[in-house]
Amino acid sequence: MTYEFILYEKRDHIAYVTLNRPHQMNALHLEAHLELAEVWEDYRDNPDLRVAILTGAGDRAFCAGNDLKVTAERTAAGGDLQGAERPPFGRITRNFDCPKPIIAALNGVAAGGGLEMALACDIIVSARTARMGLPEPKVGLIAGAGGIHRLSRQIPSKVAMGMLLTGGLINAEQALRFGLVNEVVELEELPMAAQRWADAIIECSPLSVQLTKESAIDCQFLSVDEAFYRDNNRRDRLLASEDFIEGPKAFAEKRKPRWTGR
Repeated sequence: MTYEFILYEKRDHIAYVTLNRPHQMNALHLEAHLELAEVWEDYRDNPDLRVAILTGAGDRAFCAGNDLKVTAERTAAGGDLQGAERPPFGRITRNFDCPKPIIAALNGVAAGGGLEMALACDIIVSARTARMGLPEPKVGLIAGAGGIHRLSRQIPSKVAMGMLLTGGLINAEQALRFGLVNEVVELEELPMAAQRWADAIIECSPLSVQLTKESAIDCQFLSVDEAFYRDNNRRDRLLASEDFIEGPKAFAEKRKPRWTGR
């Protein structure tokens, strides 16, 4: 399917999702959110897709967050302020149960909802020129799409509070030092870096990857013993799978595994 504000490609088990409003710094409005909802639900439900890469068009911005200009115009005209029709920001920031990995490739500014989408991803690769932050307090808002909670759980508390309370942006090198991103590369190397991470994930059993992500998210605030108990069903699913047999067999036969994800 062709979209107006999102580019969506599927190749070799990878979903490539590109925010395509470069002249608006890839800021999102209602129509873009609705397209993203379709894209992410297709990725989640497509058994052939194993990992997704999310990035932005152009070299200025990954996503500048909510399109405040469109919001202001609709408010001034007495129009719908997106309301109940709009899915959670970018679809992946709330109520999106997807065990498949998502990689964010930050090609520029990731601000507000843009950073909130990146925080909802599993791996972040950043161009050296990128900057990121949650500037909502500067325009009378809060980072209500999970930014407050995810940022304060993913980096040291004092660093997170400094960013949250001032609305300031940090650069890619700072983000790497704080553990907010996995890798920083030159802008022209960003697609290759994201591809390298995706390829490394695809080398693994898709079922193992999904069970691992499920467990990491589901059990992150439990004690180790509680997490072991919570994982009982996941271990049963793994032991009953074709991939559980194929992995050791391929190793013994000195060949690449032929994963089925079942």
